Amino acid sequence: MSEKDLAKLCATLSPVVAEATYVYCSFPDFALPAGLRVFCIVRELEGLTAIMERDEALRLGLAYIYTARLITLSVQSSLEAVGFIAVISRKLADAGISCNVIAGYYHDHILVPVDRADEAMTLLLEIASPAG
Repeated sequence: MSEKDLAKLCATLSPVVAEATYVYCSFPDFALPAGLRVFCIVRELEGLTAIMERDEALRLGLAYIYTARLITLSVQSSLEAVGFIAVISRKLADAGISCNVIAGYYHDHILVPVDRADEAMTLLLEIASPAG
């Protein structure tokens, strides 16, 4: 069952960082290359934004921006939970770490700069600690 209680969400957020490096690519013509494997697609007025592993972008020769590590919050959060992402983004913002959040059906996912991923993980674990 998905959790709505903010205290429980924070105490059990259980962040996991993916091994791969992720990037953002833009497709203004709303067409993705055949065989492209993506993590997430967002439809915007300007075109499709696709988030994928950097190796995938390199394989297809795609231009990309924002080299990031993907952190999944393993707690099964409700899409109706109030304040959970605010707590996380504030903690990262206070440390000067940008974060881009994707809410999935079961989990929230955060993309942070590659060179700040370890620090982001430490900060997220602080949220889950009793003193956090």
